[in-house]
Parts: sequence; C-alpha cells; structure tokens
Amino acid sequence: MNGEQTISVNARAAALIDRLMSDSAELHVTVRKGELGETLIDAGSRCRGSIAAGLRIAEICMGGLGTVAMVPTALTPNWPWTLAVRSSNPVTACLASQYAGWKLASGAGKDAFFALGSGPGRALARKEPLFAQLAYRDEAPTAALVLESNRPPPAAVVRQVAEDCGLAPGCLTFIYAPTQSLAGNVQVVARVLEVALHKIHELKFPLERIVEGMGAAPLSPPHPDFVAAMGRTNDAIIYGGSAHVFVNGPANDARALAEQLPSARSRDHGRPFAEIFARFNRDFYAIDPMLFAPAAVIVTATETGESFRAGRLDLDLLDAAFA
Repeated sequence: MNGEQTISVNARAAALIDRLMSDSAELHVTVRKGELGETLIDAGSRCRGSIAAGLRIAEICMGGLGTVAMVPTALTPNWPWTLAVRSSNPVTACLASQYAGWKLASGAGKDAFFALGSGPGRALARKEPLFAQLAYRDEAPTAALVLESNRPPPAAVVRQVAEDCGLAPGCLTFIYAPTQSLAGNVQVVARVLEVALHKIHELKFPLERIVEGMGAAPLSPPHPDFVAAMGRTNDAIIYGGSAHVFVNGPANDARALAEQLPSARSRDHGRPFAEIFARFNRDFYAIDPMLFAPAAVIVTATETGESFRAGRLDLDLLDAAFA
C-alpha cells in the first residue's frame, strides 16, 4: 500500500485532537473526562459546536491522512459553499478510518445506546468484516472514535472499545455530535470521498489499485429534526457530490468503474433521501446500497492518462432537499 503500513492513523489523529482541545473555546466544543478516565469531546450536543470544529473532526475521522476545507463553488449556485476533501492514502483514510462501520450498543429501553463508530480507533480494533479485506493494521498507544450521537458512550461501551483496542479506557477519546448540529452536519458531508471508496469496494474493484482520491459536496443547511438533517447530508453527496479517483491498471477497468459508480445507477435514485427513508419505513438497510455514492465521478487511469466521466449533479433535487 505504498508505505501506508508505517503510518499510524491513531497517532496522527492524536496530534489533531490535541489542537482541537487547545482551541475548544474558539471552536465552541467542550472537553471533559468520563467516569472511566476516557476523554469526551462534545462538539454539538450540549454545546454550540461550529463549522470549524466539523472541519477538524472530519480530518480526525480520516486519521490525519486527508484534508478537508470549505471553499466557494459555482457548480451549485444556490448553495455556494462546498466541502473539498483530498487524500493521497484514500483506502486507509476513508475505509480503515473514516467509514462509520463499528456498531456500538448497550442497554435496553430508555437506557439503550446505539451509535456507529467512525475514525482511527477502528483500525486498532479491526472488529468489522471489512478489515479482512484491508491490509492496513494500526499500532498506537491511544485511540479515537467519532460518534454521530447526542450523548457520550456509556461506561459499558467504553469498556468494550478499550478491550477491543487493547488499551486502557484512559487512552481513549470519543468525539460526539448529532447530525443536526453544525459540526455533525459538516463531518457527515465530508464523507463524500469515503462514500465513493465504499461503493468502489462494493463494486469489487481491487482496492490496491486506488492511488489518489478527491471529493467535493455542498455544505447542507442543518435541520433540528434528525431525519431531515440525515436526509440533507445524504442528498448533499447523492445529488450534489462529486469524486475524482486515480487508479492503476487497464483503462477499460477505469471506464467500467466510472460507469457504475454514480448514485444514479441505483434503483432508488430520484427523490430526496428523507422521502426514500420514509418509503422504506425508516429501515436504512432496506435502501439499495448502490444509492450511496457521489452524483458525478471522474476515474483517471494513471497508466494511460485517460479519464472517464459519468453521472451529473442534480440541482433541482438538491434544492428540493435543502429547501
């Protein structure tokens, strides 16, 4: 993986977390210790949070192997600010770290807790089937996870994460923010490249042939309702997102990948995500997984210099979703 084995996503994230905590007042986040000694960073539950915090958290999610910036764009004129994501180690940054694939749960009834863990701690625990297909394995004295949640993980979850990571609870950091918050909204939309990488994996394209990746998606306006907020962040990628990946190997393979990659290849494409979610009785896993992809893609075959484009941004659907 081009030297990626020598890189620790948790060590790189730890440096970013130190800066996040140092700037907590400026970023409107709060930092405290949990009952087991874990570090808890609230980025939008009981505090205001900020767009700036969301940009930092998105880079922490990528294990410090990607950059996330907010830049102006003319491609989505009614929503002129976009999140631009880039990584020279996209498989590790996006799939081994950023992907929200670790199911964390405890309790029942009103005490039930459930969240999907994202971030570099996943690469220490390697609990998900995905890691059987990823060569990357991290070693580090600390671990960090980011949760789309309006509350911190309970002690039972902290203990389980510590055990799975092979660390003491005091070596763990949990950053949490609901999707409805400013920071939560940003860090989800910043997954535009990760969503592309995940679909590439689902399409069975060899991950070792992916060498570079970039993505962009418009910053969706937050919404106080969870389903509406989740819908907008998904729509930002499905109807307004774009990705450019660079791959090795035959140009025909790059062409075939480009043709299959856009979100429009899904049977469920064509309505705002909140409506699709309601149609499937709020069963996220009943939705066609091929829907989760950028609207427009470019795949460049590095060995021939050819680039293949597919898909397009849907400005009308984006406006309908964000209105």
